[in-house]
Amino acid sequence: MKKPSERQQMILSFIEEFIEEHDFPPTIRDIQYGCDISSTSVVSYNLDRLKESGLLNRHSEVSRGLSLAGQSHRNSSAEPVSIDTVAVPLLGTIAAGSPFPMPENDTWSDLTGQELIDLPQAIIGPGTGIYALKVRGESMIDALISDGDLVIMEQTSVVRNGQMAAVRIKSENTTTLKHYYSEGPRTRLEPANTQMEAMTFRSDDVEVLSKVVAVWRYLG
Repeated sequence: MKKPSERQQMILSFIEEFIEEHDFPPTIRDIQYGCDISSTSVVSYNLDRLKESGLLNRHSEVSRGLSLAGQSHRNSSAEPVSIDTVAVPLLGTIAAGSPFPMPENDTWSDLTGQELIDLPQAIIGPGTGIYALKVRGESMIDALISDGDLVIMEQTSVVRNGQMAAVRIKSENTTTLKHYYSEGPRTRLEPANTQMEAMTFRSDDVEVLSKVVAVWRYLG
């Protein structure tokens, strides 16, 4: 058996201590923060190596589906613990900036290499067409969306007037998060910040990418 690296030993210790404290396994995000690891993809890589070494049981199709090999904890002989969460991809940032990489319709289920966010299934349902974006800037602060928050988006090409949406300005090849108002030949994009003015574009220059379904904020 290949000896685990120092980082992998740290991950194993964290998982063991987390289970002892909470009585259920950690998520990949918990491990990332608890072990001060740069990204969830690095965590996932090391979990796979630990699984290959026979030191860890990992059920990747189940959220929190981790247990230590040979663990005597009372949950180890049971089915993997499900906390009814769904992993959704974090695609990038949203502001008046560069477009983020939208998955094609046939690649939503293939999240290999993506940074993932575990979210309650009760909020987002099965997670089909759902992704997260990190907010950059303060144009939506009056809607209680601050710089650094995550907005949970549902892919769609049509929204109601007044809904918060991620849109692409075709002529500028930029994306932005704003309240959307279709006004015939013109479309108005309204910030939720009294210090900022609305933007107006030709309607055929604006493409709706998705709508906001939730805001997620880490308070740690």
